[in-house]
Amino acid sequence: MKKISPSLTLLALAINAFAIGSTEFISVGLMPMIVNTFNISLSQAGLTVSLYALGVTVGAPLLTILTGTWNRKTLMVSIMGLFILGNLLSAFAPTFLLLLVGRVLASLAHGIFMSISTVIAADVVRPEKRASAIALMFTGLTVATVIGVPLGTFIGQHSNWHMSFVFIVVIGLIGLIATSILVPKGLPIPGKINLSGLARIFTNKSILMSLFITAFGYGGTFAAYTYLTPILEGTFRFSASTVVIILVAYGVMVAIGNSLGGHLANKNILPALQKMFAALALSLLFLFISASLASQALGLIATLLLGLFAFMNVPGLQLYVVQLAEKFTPKDITLVSAFNIAAFNVGITLGSFVGGQISKGSSVVFTPLGGIIIILLAIFLIRLAQKDQASKL
Repeated sequence: MKKISPSLTLLALAINAFAIGSTEFISVGLMPMIVNTFNISLSQAGLTVSLYALGVTVGAPLLTILTGTWNRKTLMVSIMGLFILGNLLSAFAPTFLLLLVGRVLASLAHGIFMSISTVIAADVVRPEKRASAIALMFTGLTVATVIGVPLGTFIGQHSNWHMSFVFIVVIGLIGLIATSILVPKGLPIPGKINLSGLARIFTNKSILMSLFITAFGYGGTFAAYTYLTPILEGTFRFSASTVVIILVAYGVMVAIGNSLGGHLANKNILPALQKMFAALALSLLFLFISASLASQALGLIATLLLGLFAFMNVPGLQLYVVQLAEKFTPKDITLVSAFNIAAFNVGITLGSFVGGQISKGSSVVFTPLGGIIIILLAIFLIRLAQKDQASKL
């Protein structure tokens, strides 16, 4: 039997990552349409983001533990099947409740995909190529931000939001076919995960603090980002078609920020993260000022700056927690990674919830302020982590 090229396996993973990345934030662009369809409030519509993140939070560690003995290819096919099922339910949901159920099903697939795809990417290449392989797999998520979410929003605006989810189902089917053909059968199986690892992880002060830094630092953005489309349309008075273009530009800035963040975090991770979070907090403050002035020009600049700094911290946050796991709990690196994925999505849930409460109680204009407060908590925890490191030297 002919051996499958690692490049083709990575391509299959990237296609799946593109589908999953597109569905995670698609409701950000569709939120005004969902509000109108189901006659619900903006804060209720925000549940399509926060509950999705909550599903990833639960799904990443729980399903990683439960499927440790599964064949990796069988597991990947099952993941994409669940992903397609969830988005099909969302696409044809007759009620808002069923839309949320569909979002949660898709999010469970998302959580475990992110837990195991990194390991698969590393397993199919030579050791010296692992970092590049993981980066290539994550390219699918970046492309989803640049193309998938704006394209899905465009489809929804020119037909209806149901078709946006149909678009994602089609991408998911392509990913499923690619997985069944291009992912090898004989990948290493982790085996049953030792639950004593949970005790090692959650009794380690440094790892636990890193998870909180991930949640607060990453999640602060979502107090405003979850409601970015209503801010752009309602506050800055951009047309729906212009918003699609702005979302594409936002995605490009995210891609640039991710690349810069990876470079900046190669050395002295904590100081680099502190600077990134400070820049993110300032960009949110600028967005608030721009929204208060209702200036389109300033609003466009503020949105692009938010895109640049919003996810710049991701490579550093991932690298930091893996380094801590290698140092303190080397037997539990996979499980620590799964919990860090959960922490990212705890942050999304927290941020979107705070933004929803602010928009419900006052106005979406004030949502960036909630994000700033959350990010300041991450900066405070980084300072504590630095002091803790210094005391051990």
